[in-house]
Amino acid sequence: MGYQDRGQRNGSTLYSEVTDRIIAQIEEGTLPWVRPWDDGKAALGLPRNAGTGRRYSGINVLILWHRLFKQGYGSQRWLT
Repeated sequence: MGYQDRGQRNGSTLYSEVTDRIIAQIEEGTLPWVRPWDDGKAALGLPRNAGTGRRYSGINVLILWHRLFKQGYGSQRWLT
């Protein structure tokens, strides 16, 4: 998905994308909620907005954790 497409994506599409990722992981034999959390480089905790320091909540936490572990980022601070 290109950068321009992201701004046009509605909420239901985003939820479908996250659901599809979870289902794919289950089908591959990985239970996303039992994942070993020590394989990341970032400290454990809730993702925070890098500008305000405010914690993310709801589905945003799962989306950001997915990206954190997939990309191996070293920080849980995000600018979204």
